[in-house]
Amino acid sequence: MAYVPAALFLLSALIILINDNIIVKAATNESHVIKLGSSLSPDSNLSSWLSPSGRFAFGFYRQGNGFTVGIWLVNELNQTEQSIVVWTARRDDPLVSSNSTLRLTGDGLLLQTEQGEQVPIAIYDNRSKVIWQSFDSPTDTILGGQNLAAGTYLVSSVSASNHFSGRFSLQMQGDGNLVSYPVNISTISENAYWSSNTVGPVQLLSLNASGFLVLIPETAHPLATGSYHAHDDDGTIVHRATLDADGIFRLYLHNYSVMSPSSRVSIVWSNLHNQCDVKGFCGLNSYCAVLEKTNKTECRCYPGFVINPVDMFPGCYQNASDDGCTGNEDPRLGYKVASVDNISWPIDHPYSVVPLKNPQVCSDSCLEDCSCKAALYTNGNCNKYKLENAELENATHGFKEELGRGTFGAVYKGTLSTSNKIVAVKRLEKVVEEGVREFKAEITTIGRTHHRNLVQLLGFCIEGSQKLLVYEYMSSGSLAHLLFNKAATVRPSWRERVGIVLDVAKGVLYLHEECGVHIIHCNLKPQNILLDHSWTAQISDFGLARLLVPNDQTKIAAGVEQRSGYLAPEWQKNALISVKSDIYSFGIVLLETVCCRKNIELKVSVPVEMILSSWAYKCFKAGKLYKLVEDDEQNVDLKTLERMVKVGLWCVQDDPALRPLMKNVILMLEGTTDIPVAPSPELRQAC
Repeated sequence: MAYVPAALFLLSALIILINDNIIVKAATNESHVIKLGSSLSPDSNLSSWLSPSGRFAFGFYRQGNGFTVGIWLVNELNQTEQSIVVWTARRDDPLVSSNSTLRLTGDGLLLQTEQGEQVPIAIYDNRSKVIWQSFDSPTDTILGGQNLAAGTYLVSSVSASNHFSGRFSLQMQGDGNLVSYPVNISTISENAYWSSNTVGPVQLLSLNASGFLVLIPETAHPLATGSYHAHDDDGTIVHRATLDADGIFRLYLHNYSVMSPSSRVSIVWSNLHNQCDVKGFCGLNSYCAVLEKTNKTECRCYPGFVINPVDMFPGCYQNASDDGCTGNEDPRLGYKVASVDNISWPIDHPYSVVPLKNPQVCSDSCLEDCSCKAALYTNGNCNKYKLENAELENATHGFKEELGRGTFGAVYKGTLSTSNKIVAVKRLEKVVEEGVREFKAEITTIGRTHHRNLVQLLGFCIEGSQKLLVYEYMSSGSLAHLLFNKAATVRPSWRERVGIVLDVAKGVLYLHEECGVHIIHCNLKPQNILLDHSWTAQISDFGLARLLVPNDQTKIAAGVEQRSGYLAPEWQKNALISVKSDIYSFGIVLLETVCCRKNIELKVSVPVEMILSSWAYKCFKAGKLYKLVEDDEQNVDLKTLERMVKVGLWCVQDDPALRPLMKNVILMLEGTTDIPVAPSPELRQAC
């Protein structure tokens, strides 16, 4: 029997034939024919479809208090045992209820939620050609016959039972290196915790039917050889390579000829054998320990910290207030030092390294130093850790090189002397004089946001009234500089501008719906969108509006730039501010990015071009969108331009109820849902 990947569900297990007799066939077995209009529902007798081999199922599976759509390995020996999920559709979308329906239509597989929202799972063109399939978009697993192409990645699940995106990624880099990183940090070698150490024209990671896990073009030795002696000719062997929730990449063998469930699954290979080798395995303020007797790993809190029961991921928090100390008081009256033996602390470089004769002297030195948060005694040296204001002042050469100035203060470029790491230091101005504890709570919330499209807050420093924030340095500067500065030597290409818009949308979606504490940015504009060396867009200044005057909307509005044209109309009306206010600002940013011009331009050839949103609507209605990009028309895809403009026009509607949520904006931008024509945005006097 010829080998067919058993779980190529939307390509071979379910071949979609959109024609006069619209049907869905499973390979050539008529018993697996699924007719157009067929549907699945969690609370019905039919909640999934089986693959021809019977090894895989596609449909609804339970997760927590709801359901989601995915593909899993069928366990016919124990129906009550948790299934092994190998793919999840739109894994970070909210769970759906038991009243949801998955329906096969002429447009593809559509998920209809209880609220009536339709979410595409797979899309087909009018010639019956599959233009998207699950096999090309793995989540945390690849199966036999599946590849991980250059530039793509796997992301672990939160746990074996929670298949939302987790904390670790495995990336097939364009340089030929297969690398494991914690998620939402810069993909530089210092942040990696495992690498294949391959460099060259490697195009993909491939897992074949026999369990050979290899980088292609082939390296001297495969990563794993699998079960070459047991080829899956009779369908009894299934291989899968999964980036597990603990961050370790493992190759599994499922032998369906074995009747014992306990011996049916075996681990053939793993890239690491010790969970403590995974960076960030134990979460914030904790460390990883290997137990001597059992050789198992255990996460423990630092002394003075306790388990945080609220966080989705493991971690610890300080169980006492920390209002700092001053040089006028004896720190030994309120603090003590606890020792933890045989521990390595892979944190950025200490601010002080002093040769001392024993650990006790090092402990006393830290206790007497208000800046010292922790000390590592190794090789006769006392390494003290704490980023202090003096270090930041030295790093920025006295706050000399100003990168920019915005609503919340000036930003300076700096280099940490101990690590030569370039950072951006924001010196906050006009911040409300609240207590140190309240300020730390706000900044801690910001610091816990981790997303590839948000500028990472590395740390902060408080000394008296001076408050400093330390961010990742974005080498390509702001989007405003690249779009509007005529002296800029490089301007983003059309494809890069489209990518930037999607990056910003995904960052805003994370703030609105996906982070632990939902955040309304309140000041989204090109000046607050920065780009790294690879032109990935990252949003800055999120969460800072509340630091101006918490819970006072009118004063927040006074603090942000109202003359910029980015603020939604409700700001001026003192109406309720919601996530839809950010959607308006995003719409303006979208149109500016697409057209490479500001929303309000006074020096234009004709008055109708002064306000971009109004002009864009007129060009759209007249069928002359090319006028928006006349300087770059030859490089612009006009169909994509039309889609982008239509989305932008919906976002800038005066009525917040008409503006879409960001998750729907992304669906429209990606072309996975239709975009109706928006009403004309009302012309308002620019404020």
